[in-house]
Amino acid sequence: MSPARDNHVPRQRGRRTSKGRDARYKDRLKAGVEEPDSVVRKSRYFTLTNMAISAVVLSILVPVGLGLLRDVDAKLSTSAVRPLPDKAQIIQQKSFNVLETVPPPSEANATTEFLWPGVTHKSLTDRPFHVYDPEFYDVIGSDPSLTLIATSDTDPIFHEAVVWYPPTEEVFFVQNAGALAAGTGLKKSSIIQKISLAEADALRSGSHANSEVKVTVVPSSPQVINPNGGTNYKGQIILAGEGQGDNIPSTLYLMNPEEPYNTTALVNNYFGRQFNSLNDVAVNPRNGDIYFTDTMYGYWQNFRPEPGLPNQVYRLNEESGALTVAADGFVSPNGLTFSPDGSYAYVTDTGLSNGLFGSNFTRPSTVYRFKVQGDGTWENRKTFAHVAARLPDGVHCDSKGNVYAGCADGVHVWNPSGKLIGKIYTGTTAANFQFAGDGRMVITGQTKLFYATLAASGVALS
Repeated sequence: MSPARDNHVPRQRGRRTSKGRDARYKDRLKAGVEEPDSVVRKSRYFTLTNMAISAVVLSILVPVGLGLLRDVDAKLSTSAVRPLPDKAQIIQQKSFNVLETVPPPSEANATTEFLWPGVTHKSLTDRPFHVYDPEFYDVIGSDPSLTLIATSDTDPIFHEAVVWYPPTEEVFFVQNAGALAAGTGLKKSSIIQKISLAEADALRSGSHANSEVKVTVVPSSPQVINPNGGTNYKGQIILAGEGQGDNIPSTLYLMNPEEPYNTTALVNNYFGRQFNSLNDVAVNPRNGDIYFTDTMYGYWQNFRPEPGLPNQVYRLNEESGALTVAADGFVSPNGLTFSPDGSYAYVTDTGLSNGLFGSNFTRPSTVYRFKVQGDGTWENRKTFAHVAARLPDGVHCDSKGNVYAGCADGVHVWNPSGKLIGKIYTGTTAANFQFAGDGRMVITGQTKLFYATLAASGVALS
């Protein structure tokens, strides 16, 4: 209940106005009372002082403000006139934000190459380093290159699990276990392969005797069945095997990168239950634990049984053997990586593609980011990026924390806040890729293998 109001007009309280002061001053003059000189001098003193202070403040703030504006303008103009490498081009997104005609989903969707007015497939691939933001200059450097170093007619032998092994300067990768063009499924298990970086660099410089690098098959023993993801681990390589049929379960393997390429199984079940189809694996640099994704592609590609577990991200502590679920709620968790300090985890959800079951364009084609707590658990899931070019498959970070993902038209690059800053445009699917130390990258494009040189470096191996 509100208090009762008085009928009389309340007394006005508050600061006295200058008009009131002038009236009282005149009354005092009529009464023969003069203001003391000290009061007048004091009033004039404060007035002059305030004016002086205001002038000083303005004299400082205006030049500073103008200076800051000049600095901003200088930075913008500097980035605008920064020398553009021969193999790079600037992409102005505003040039296609409004199109005269926007086709329906049956004609323009995640599986079609986006060619806006003024560009062609050839113009986009001739200069494959696409600058969406000036930050990308620091990624590509002054003289980036993209070289096609090996090809395959139809069999997608350049697929996933790209791993750099520094002692021999070799890069390992695996074939696709589920593509129809490979005649896979129960007919053929995917194969581990490797190339020499020295040969790749020689081909780039024009000093190689052949038109392609040599691709060598790695005879793992016991054989890794349908490997799909891979990462460095304590001088060896962890490979995520998808399994095959009902009786060969999905397994996480540890492989020696040198002859005799012997392997050891790390884990092949979750409390007696088969994983669905292990996809990718990464090691958190902060705690050393092994995290891996499990999804349904073995089933969707007709070489694994119907799944019996949710599609999830798992965490394995190799020392204790503890196996836990780190995250769920995905349609299809695929690529996996960590920020350089291990404080963030990135997972690609490729639910858009259901393999031989077709595509659903309303499903995720998304990179999610999680905060990795001190105890290794994940929190604060965030939509980091959504990909328009089909889907983001393999995902990795560089040493500065920029995030890269292999997509249908090449490798997309975002800064740590999720802003698209550029693309390495292969013009074909980039299923996966990996840095090979400072300024080198190998990109697996299914039937094409690429070697890129740029300024960015991969995260230091532990």
